[in-house]
Amino acid sequence: MTQINPQIEASWQDILMDEFAASYFASLKEFLIDEKKKFKVYPPGNEIFNAFNHTPFDKVKVVILGQDPYHGRGQAHGLCFSVPRGVEPPPSLVNIFKELNNDLGIPIPDHGNLLKWTDQGVLLLNATLTVRAGQAGSHQGKGWEQFTDAVIRKISENKVGAIFLLWGKYAQAKEILIDHGKHYILKAAHPSPFSAYSGFFGCKHFSKSNELLTSHGLSPIDWQL
Repeated sequence: MTQINPQIEASWQDILMDEFAASYFASLKEFLIDEKKKFKVYPPGNEIFNAFNHTPFDKVKVVILGQDPYHGRGQAHGLCFSVPRGVEPPPSLVNIFKELNNDLGIPIPDHGNLLKWTDQGVLLLNATLTVRAGQAGSHQGKGWEQFTDAVIRKISENKVGAIFLLWGKYAQAKEILIDHGKHYILKAAHPSPFSAYSGFFGCKHFSKSNELLTSHGLSPIDWQL
């Protein structure tokens, strides 16, 4: 069995120790090793756990859930909805920026890198953390969902007052993992062009999150990039 030693921030390493020791994670590791022999896999190995490395467990204030990494060249860098500087923001991210502008008057940025959010306590978590180049959903059902479900449960069990932004049906299905008595759940349509006009635009999740944070004496998120 492959030895598991993921390069992940120390607080997450501690709280997810049981997941890394589980048989499903060993199988996932074997799958990825085999997959990389045959195909290009995104994001690069050192960026798979970017969301965790930029937002330590004790710093998590807001959780935004995505589904899959982007599968185009140079797009995925371990943060849901985000792309590195120099890469054109995909349509869902463009709509996120439109809602930010509508909600808080924040100018639409000239890039799509959301790292500034993560360093303030916004965990940008995809349910599946890798993907085969050019093939959306190709790494679903291989173990990542079990791992990221555990991440959501750990946050729910060990923290109080986290704000979960659940956009679209896929993210909203994760609601069962969250203790409603301890945390805040804000739901809206997905920011995709196919659904943004069905309830994402006008949801005001960014201002609502900041109102909740300040009501608990926590610093709000500076959403401007």
